Amino acid sequence: MKPAASVVWLCLVVAAALAAAVLVKEAEAVTCSPLELSPCLGAITSSSPPSGQCCSKLREQRPCLCGYLRNPSLRSYVNSPNARRVAVTCGVPFPQC
Repeated sequence: MKPAASVVWLCLVVAAALAAAVLVKEAEAVTCSPLELSPCLGAITSSSPPSGQCCSKLREQRPCLCGYLRNPSLRSYVNSPNARRVAVTCGVPFPQC
């Protein structure tokens, strides 16, 4: 391997490691609690639009959504058509678990 290619390769490895560390830190920082989504309750149970606070909390709780979908007590709320509408409105991709 040429010296310039080695430097490029090393930079790519370091960048990938830093990106992975940031993602792990973000996942650790989130406390998964469905109560955090209480600002979204009105939008999920009716046809009202989600508030800014709802969208913010939904983005914050995004790493937790698959866990909520696996929970039999929460699945019907998280997987409802209104919950999907709220996610789309907030620009949060619905999880593919």
